[in-house]
Amino acid sequence: MDWECAVVGGGAAGLSGALVLGRARRKTIVIDADDPSNRAAAVIGGLLGFDQRPPDELYAAGRAELDAYPSVEYHRGEVTQGRAVDNGYLLDLADGTTIAAKRVLLASGMVYCPPPLPGLDELWGRSVFQCPFCHGWEMRDKTLAALASGTQGVHMALMLRGWTDDVTLLTDGRSDLGSEDARVLAAAEITVDQRRVTELRSDGGELSEIVFADGSRLPRQGLLVEAPVRQRSRLAAELGATCTPGPLGTEPLTVDAIHRTSAHGVFAAGDVCTQQPHIAGAIASGSQAAMIVVQSLLADEFGLPYPPGG
Repeated sequence: MDWECAVVGGGAAGLSGALVLGRARRKTIVIDADDPSNRAAAVIGGLLGFDQRPPDELYAAGRAELDAYPSVEYHRGEVTQGRAVDNGYLLDLADGTTIAAKRVLLASGMVYCPPPLPGLDELWGRSVFQCPFCHGWEMRDKTLAALASGTQGVHMALMLRGWTDDVTLLTDGRSDLGSEDARVLAAAEITVDQRRVTELRSDGGELSEIVFADGSRLPRQGLLVEAPVRQRSRLAAELGATCTPGPLGTEPLTVDAIHRTSAHGVFAAGDVCTQQPHIAGAIASGSQAAMIVVQSLLADEFGLPYPPGG
């Protein structure tokens, strides 16, 4: 095998994992399609050391740190196909390159799937968002809305009340709120609007109005939406890893407590294997997964007990 570990993904989890692998003197290649899921965001919210700084600054700093470790190579490219072979895996890249590695660390992130509303794409990651912890500070004291129904809608609207006292819950034509839900929302001074939403209007690149099917409009400066995440490609399945469908339509990879997938020698870290994507967690899981990769390699070489504690 040409490489001891191929890290698929050059975002927070992938760079974190590659850093640990480099410091462990493991021959590692990072394959980065350069399409991080948080690129649309103007800044990172709540990451110690990088709070309110652009995502690209974090990734550039991570790549620069890898330069100190000669065993790590960074490769800009996209993995199009993968397959198991004796003693490892082969990864085919879009440029015709084939990578052979003993271990694979999947850290390619996920694709967010917000509602297909006209006008949403240009607002996504800024005034239309899926995580109040990531964007709430920037939206503080503004006129906000949550677009969802049922229990999830109640939860989302109440979350926003931590950042502003002007919140409207939009149920998009659905009337599935119970009497207790209505009581809780009223006590929190949250308005409920059951009209169907058809469009988002913007002004200067920021949300300005929410348009309803009857043609009326609601002025709003920010909108929290449901955005299930999906696997970016079939790569994980091709390698033998499986998913665990989540309650909100998410499909993270199934991993055990030490980041092993259901495929021998394939590990996963970051958004690709969690129900609650966030960048700090991605960095931590990338580091943890890489430590286990190193120990699995040492088990092959020197008989190190593996898994740890097993």
